[in-house]
Amino acid sequence: MKYFNKIAVTLLTFIILTLGTTGCWNRRELPSLAIVLGVGIDKSENTDKKQIEVTAQIIKTSELKTSAPEDSSTGESGSTGAYSNVRNRGETMFATIRDFTHKVSRKLYFPHNQVIIFGRSLAEQGIRSYLDFFFRDQETRFEVLILVADDKARDVFDVRPRLEKVPAMEIAELMDAQAANSMTSVVRLNQLGNRLMSETTAPIAPIIEILGKGEEKEISVKGTAVFKQDKLIGQMNKEETRGLLWAIDEIKSGIIDVYCPEMKNFVSLEIIRAQSKISAEIIDDKPCFKIEVKEEGNIASQCGMKNLTAPNPVSELERLKSEVIEAEIKSALSKAQKLNADIFGFGDVLHRNYPKEWQELKKSWDEIFPDLEVEVVAEAKLRRSGSIGRPVAPAKEQ
Repeated sequence: MKYFNKIAVTLLTFIILTLGTTGCWNRRELPSLAIVLGVGIDKSENTDKKQIEVTAQIIKTSELKTSAPEDSSTGESGSTGAYSNVRNRGETMFATIRDFTHKVSRKLYFPHNQVIIFGRSLAEQGIRSYLDFFFRDQETRFEVLILVADDKARDVFDVRPRLEKVPAMEIAELMDAQAANSMTSVVRLNQLGNRLMSETTAPIAPIIEILGKGEEKEISVKGTAVFKQDKLIGQMNKEETRGLLWAIDEIKSGIIDVYCPEMKNFVSLEIIRAQSKISAEIIDDKPCFKIEVKEEGNIASQCGMKNLTAPNPVSELERLKSEVIEAEIKSALSKAQKLNADIFGFGDVLHRNYPKEWQELKKSWDEIFPDLEVEVVAEAKLRRSGSIGRPVAPAKEQ
């Protein structure tokens, strides 16, 4: 009897396992999907209704291998051999995305989406309600890049790529390359969400623009868009952006050119690593902050003939580099206070260190922030001078 019971249990287990491996009930085959690599969201201007226009850049998988950027020419439909730009209008993000089924024979598929770009006019009205779809949708990756177009997002996706086959991929690669200079903010969906959920920290996003005309058009990143809550209120140039990145500990690399009076010429100093910290104190019921930056770098190049590896020139270059860092941070702070947008996250720092006092201070943070006292201290160190020490010049000139 026990033997037959064992057989019955074995058969039942086998049947259950077999039923569980017969196939995927919710599978989606590649030919039924339209893989989206980029999304642009603009304010619709061709209707009296309050609508948005969504541009979806869809990859053509069947033609991607044989298509090259230089062979593609964008027509009225925004279609090339490697990709196609499709557009649709609607009142809400979800409805507009779903209504793409009237224009596209395949379902839009978002797990491979690289960038979300907001048009300037829409960003000035507010982006929160349009971002909600991407946070809720299970296909969206939180690492997707967020940008603001200097004009219209749809136009950015129409610029022919120079190195990649799809504009959205070129934009994503362009943003990855920004670490070399650290003069452009790189913001992902999860980072933007964290700032939007903060009571005081202002959201930011890089700005992308179109340069040139006709066949000479190309895309370029310039500075940082500054938001108040979810509305675009201003922007920062590249130097101000790097000042912000110094303060919030997001400097990766870069070059600082300083004028050295001792040699009467410019020296390029490379940023190798940097670390920063924002601390807060309450003195006489008034919040005060301190930004401390420690940086290490190398001598990258020099325009003069003087030997810079001696102790005195090195100390002078370190002092000059520290001054540049402090000046960039102060310029970013000045712009932020002028816009009354706490892009540094001072409010969150104060909340963590003084939770009880913060309950009262947050009520009037908009009045406190523009006059906030912030001490900036930078310490730069030069570690190496590259493959050579002395410049390539006769010793008598050094």
